[in-house]
Formats: sequence, structure tokens, C-alpha cells
Amino acid sequence: MRPDSTDPLAWLARAKSNLAIAANPTAPEIYLEDLCFEAQQAAEKALKALLIARGVPFPRTHAIELLLSLLQTSGLAVPAPVLEAARLTPYGTLGRYPGQDDPVSQAEYEEALGLARQVVAWVDQELQAQGC
Repeated sequence: MRPDSTDPLAWLARAKSNLAIAANPTAPEIYLEDLCFEAQQAAEKALKALLIARGVPFPRTHAIELLLSLLQTSGLAVPAPVLEAARLTPYGTLGRYPGQDDPVSQAEYEEALGLARQVVAWVDQELQAQGC
């Protein structure tokens, strides 16, 4: 049986999986760009989980700032550190293929991972507060 695509906890579980991948650069062949993509995906899926829980429709998008805006428009106060996650958006598309963007530095990777962790933790807390 497929997981329910309308289940916010299923979305959050996938976000946590992406975050775990992003946080574990276990092989020297792994590109930081790929880990940043996983961090972006973690934030994106977590925010979509919260939108689902709040009954807010969203388009197919990798734009973190749009997802954050939809949450704010729905009446949710989004903390400033979570709003910073909009900086993850480019990792959803750029850097996934050779020659698309400059290489990611260690500092940029660590920032992306930190932003994703903040988003996933905040969404987890919000979903628990909503009884999910």
C-alpha cells in the first residue's frame, strides 16, 4: 500500500529522511551540492507537511519562499530563523548537474544543513501542537 500523500506525518518522515542523508557525508565521492539538495528537499517537504496539516493547497514547486509565504498567509507566524530557509531554494535545482553552478563550499553546506534542521524541527513542533 502506498503512503497517503495527504498525510502530513508521511511528508515529515520523508523530510527527516532527506535531512538524515544531508547530514551524513559518508563517502569522499559525495558532492556537497548533492547534500545541499537533500537539505533543500528536507525543508521543502517539511513545509509541505505543515501546509497539508493546515489544509492549505500548494503548487508543485521547489520555492521555499513561496511555501513560507503560503504558511504566513494562512495565519501562521513563521519565526525569523525559519524564514531564512528561503536561501535553500537554489539548491533544489542548481548544482544537481555538472556546470550549472559554482561548487558549494564547506561553509555553505553547513549553513544549508543548519537551515534545514531548523525548518524540520520547527515543523515537527508545529505538527505536534496541532495534534498530528
